[in-house]
Amino acid sequence: MTLSSKESARTNDPGRGMAMMAMAMLLVPGIDAIAKSLSPELSPFQIAFLRFFVQSLLLAGILLVLTRGRAFRLAWHALPGLAIAGALMGAAVGLLFGALVHMPLANAIAIFFVQPLILTVFSALFLGEQVGIRRYTAVAVGLAGALIVIRPNWMAFGIVAVFPLLSALSYAAMWTVIRSMSARTGGLQLQFYSGAFAALFLGLGVLVMDLAGVGGALLDWRPLRLSLWLPLLSLGGISVIGHMLIVAAFRRTEASILAPFQYLEIISATVLGYLIFNDFPDALTWLGTAIILASGLYVFYREQRLGRQVTAQSKAR
Repeated sequence: MTLSSKESARTNDPGRGMAMMAMAMLLVPGIDAIAKSLSPELSPFQIAFLRFFVQSLLLAGILLVLTRGRAFRLAWHALPGLAIAGALMGAAVGLLFGALVHMPLANAIAIFFVQPLILTVFSALFLGEQVGIRRYTAVAVGLAGALIVIRPNWMAFGIVAVFPLLSALSYAAMWTVIRSMSARTGGLQLQFYSGAFAALFLGLGVLVMDLAGVGGALLDWRPLRLSLWLPLLSLGGISVIGHMLIVAAFRRTEASILAPFQYLEIISATVLGYLIFNDFPDALTWLGTAIILASGLYVFYREQRLGRQVTAQSKAR
């Protein structure tokens, strides 16, 4: 997440910040659960387009009220990066929703959680960040955990089992682009513009593929019944609320404290998958998930430890 200096000004309230982050991570899997419930009626990329379309409309109204339109002003040189980020975000969400058509919720989310590990590699390759052998080893172990989850799902669902991994790649690439941008874009402003571009590219993609008759089950456009608009509005609403909670959490608490809370998402996904779809991970999925989480937490621990060492060295000079 990229926060402006105004948004990142902390009020030193770590308890409330942690509570907000926990609420956000427990809430966000609701997006995937709603998308999965809509999959018999709508195609995955159509659901992704409608999610970002509704989200952008809601955010536009919020930003208009809160900032009187000032948040829509953006340096022109930031637009190409945000457009690329939006396209990657749209692809990531569409692929994840495509996996949820067939896969249990917790299985898909577990595979997707290799995203922070992939981002570590991308940061070293494209942003010049220093990554040592220990973190590379943790990334390799985490990817092995993902393969443990993928293998039985591949046997059951075929190529769809790889979609969460491709989604994680796209999402990591998106954050690599965001990190490389020199413009400091506010959290809600970033969400609005990247979401709007995601809606634009997804809408064009679905339209072109459907008109060409090659969209298939992933990209075709299906009729929208009136009864579907309530869950679609919920998709956009949860996205906005979840992001606003995360922004508020980072204003109150240091990122080093909040980062591990993201893994609560897997707990929420498991509970929702069981309660709504009667899906519960098998032993191999739990094993692979544990390996992925342990690898991610180790990478996070190493980053924080090295960050403290650099800070101590700079103060000693």
